[in-house]
Amino acid sequence: MQMVTVAGPPSSGKTSVILQLANCLCPKGLRMGVVKFDCLMSFDQLRYEEAGIPITVGLSGKVCPDHFFISNVLGAVDWGQRRGFDLLITESAGLCNRCSPHIRDVLAVCVIDCLSGVQTPRKIGPMLKFADVVVITKGDIISQAEREVFRFNVRQVNSMAHILFLNGITGQGAFMLGKHVEAAPPVGTLREKQLRFTTPASVCSYCTGETKIGENYQMGMLKKMDFGG
Repeated sequence: MQMVTVAGPPSSGKTSVILQLANCLCPKGLRMGVVKFDCLMSFDQLRYEEAGIPITVGLSGKVCPDHFFISNVLGAVDWGQRRGFDLLITESAGLCNRCSPHIRDVLAVCVIDCLSGVQTPRKIGPMLKFADVVVITKGDIISQAEREVFRFNVRQVNSMAHILFLNGITGQGAFMLGKHVEAAPPVGTLREKQLRFTTPASVCSYCTGETKIGENYQMGMLKKMDFGG
């Protein structure tokens, strides 16, 4: 079974990209499944079900989405293998620009919205910097010059990735993404494999349910700002 991790900021078009990818690959006889990781609520499963794509949704709740992903990705692979999928795609919650849901030896895709601001690529951390393929969405709304500037800023952050423009409505660009996915290495198991970057770290009193503000209630790993005199 092949596997792809798809990450990106919220509302960047990750689900639309995956659905357009499915429109390219599924007619070839490829069996595809999706595991959607989200935080509090998700309605994306309705779109996948409408397209006839098997989908499982996991909600992290009060747990960090990255930690939730890592704790459950082995189960996701087992689910995909039991169902006999040729391709398993994991879609991250994508709420934190510090997220890093990419795994070594597993094709990593980052979806980014070019309407989010020309400096946005520089504000996104490991999920963009360590991606194999960067998919830029909503490029049809801006000019060619603006697309090139945005692409340049993506290249400044990740000099090695393949950068594609994809229209989530028409599917333009999905064919090239499909070529990268078809070339993805097979995955037997993720056990003992490593993340491409460390997850956001914090073990403090607020992680365990503390709600009161003040130094007397702050314990564990903390990071303080210097406000000067």
